[in-house]
Amino acid sequence: MRKIIKSFGFAFKGLWLAVSTQRNMQIHLLAIVVITSAGFYFQISAYEWIAVSLCFALVISLEMINTAIEIFADKLHPEKNEQIGKVKDIAAGAVLVAAIFAVVVAGLVFGKYLLVMLK
Repeated sequence: MRKIIKSFGFAFKGLWLAVSTQRNMQIHLLAIVVITSAGFYFQISAYEWIAVSLCFALVISLEMINTAIEIFADKLHPEKNEQIGKVKDIAAGAVLVAAIFAVVVAGLVFGKYLLVMLK
């Protein structure tokens, strides 16, 4: 049980490091606050909450993996390296794909509410 608790401590430390040091993570968290507020305001359905929550988890998780890859790659090979650059770009691309997907889902979820509001 002690090892499990300790491993959760490491995980929370990693989460805090990402949140406290990574500008992109802070931007993602701001988007989560905005979307969550909009969800409460428009009283979105349970299925819509599931969709946006999965997007939150996907984007945040990939951002953290991307950050870990960048830190590890920079430590492993501090000088500029074409292959390391490709690895970092691909990892960043994964975050971009997830973020674009999240924006599409947000449009699908909130579009109908916004249209009603604008009429």
